[in-house]
Amino acid sequence: MAIQRHFSNLGLNTKMLQLQAEMAYEEAVLRVHHPRYIEQLEQMSPLSGLIQADPDTLMGPHSHDAAYFAAGAGVQAVNDIVDGKYQRAFCAVRPPGHHAEPNTTMGFCFINNIAVAVQELRSKHDIKRVAVIDFDVHQGNGTVEIFKNIPDVLFCSSFQHPFYPNSHWNIDRPNIINSPIPAFSTGEQLMKIWEAQWLPALIQHKPEFIFISAGFDAHRDDPMAEMNWLANDYHWITSRLCEIANKYADGRVISMLEGGYNLKALAASVEQHVRALLEV
Repeated sequence: MAIQRHFSNLGLNTKMLQLQAEMAYEEAVLRVHHPRYIEQLEQMSPLSGLIQADPDTLMGPHSHDAAYFAAGAGVQAVNDIVDGKYQRAFCAVRPPGHHAEPNTTMGFCFINNIAVAVQELRSKHDIKRVAVIDFDVHQGNGTVEIFKNIPDVLFCSSFQHPFYPNSHWNIDRPNIINSPIPAFSTGEQLMKIWEAQWLPALIQHKPEFIFISAGFDAHRDDPMAEMNWLANDYHWITSRLCEIANKYADGRVISMLEGGYNLKALAASVEQHVRALLEV
């Protein structure tokens, strides 16, 4: 709602087609997650109140459906873009997804939204070579776990280190580019990572489609981390990704919201991100 209000106040919402996503269908989710895990998510969903789904994650009566709507947004964006209805999409979804592993709830995440979208594209359409860029302040361990043995999926991730989840940051795979950043770094560190690591990897990979795990909790005002990024840093990195998309992927980009917990900073950062996607 904070993002929607901010966009409405700016009139930015008039520059976009706004859609209500449908829930992800079961087969799409099962391409990424184990059947028993998905059964457990449904069985543990409470009728009222809150339960502890894992040490970090609470689950309420509507969490299960919300997770399916979040994953469904990416599925819908994939199929709409391939059908030529639009070129780029920002999915303003919650709960986030990039910590969810095939059989594990983690870090507020139940379903790995970005992975579900990637596999929808790769399974249903004649597009296999994609890139996933994750600039959330926390490393996308779930996405690494899902794609670490799939060379056609390049995964590039920046994250505060050492920091949560501190589990997949040292995975050694040619298609996994982990870029740890020390606390209190500014966006200048991201620019250095782009030039030294991500840009060469993307040029070599030549992705046919780009996905973004768009977390905005590296902003200096976010309470969940200790970084010093500013809203304009998100415009900068998104513009660079759009340049790569225009060169190799017919401009096709899907961005899915991950973290971001100071509502004012979140709204301002998403504004800059979306302006770059719109190229306005």
